[in-house]
Amino acid sequence: MEQVSSEHDSPLRRARAFAASAALIRNPVGDILMVQPTYKEPLELPGGYVEVGESPVEACLREVREELGIEIALGGLLVVDWAPAPSEGDKILFAFDGGQLSADQEADIKLRESEVSSWGYYPLSVIEARTPARLFRRIAQAAQADSTRYLEDGGTAGVTVLPRRPGHQALGSSVGCKAAVIFVR
Repeated sequence: MEQVSSEHDSPLRRARAFAASAALIRNPVGDILMVQPTYKEPLELPGGYVEVGESPVEACLREVREELGIEIALGGLLVVDWAPAPSEGDKILFAFDGGQLSADQEADIKLRESEVSSWGYYPLSVIEARTPARLFRRIAQAAQADSTRYLEDGGTAGVTVLPRRPGHQALGSSVGCKAAVIFVR
């Protein structure tokens, strides 16, 4: 049977969004690990763009390995943010729970000096002062998330998300995740 295409499902109408992925890593008092990129002033979560053929989880793990020189296990997805920017186009940003680093992991951090000049744990009040507003909103939402949150431009978008089930699997090299159901009002 021949498929019939209409103007409504034309590939020309489909969004083409870049994807990026980051890890929210905390210390025991709840401060958040941020990196200082060498190529821009604002602090960032460890992470970066998803490459062709790579999943957001794989990108997050790769970026943490490249920026900090360590391996981590990811917990659940904290936020998905639709964040178009006039200068960069449409973007979908994923923030995963990076948990807490062990003392050994912290001691093993080796920065990719061409990309990251420093790292540290910061409270939300400092992050707010040292990041663009929409990045701060995304980080604050991720830090408060007890279930996956859908955001637009770092803010809530009238969406209710079912909480994750207790005992969800950590994500790592062999990905096992449980889907969340999103209801839009």
